[in-house]
Amino acid sequence: QVHLVESGGDLVQPGGSLRLSCAAAGGAVSIATMSWYRQPPGKQRDLVARITSDSTDYVDSVKGRFTISRDNAENTVYLQMNMLKPEDTAVYYCNYVYGQYHFWGQGTRVTVSS
Repeated sequence: QVHLVESGGDLVQPGGSLRLSCAAAGGAVSIATMSWYRQPPGKQRDLVARITSDSTDYVDSVKGRFTISRDNAENTVYLQMNMLKPEDTAVYYCNYVYGQYHFWGQGTRVTVSS
């Protein structure tokens, strides 16, 4: 069982920045495919960014603004979010996939509003 804890969500003004963290226990982020998803109010949960052992991928709407990274020593994955827009408002979830194993965190809320 891998336990994921997200943090860093907050209320921020448009144009602002936030860094989300996903701390993992019970599994190494270095060997897993780690992803950030988000679920806006009343909408489905969608992929935002993904990091594997040798690549990163982003949904088009966040390219150039968001950066996913991984600290293997801290066993933590980050999502740096810059130039935030109101449409980035959502609950952000961390996802861990390794082979047949698939785990989710509890989510952290990001609200972008003036």
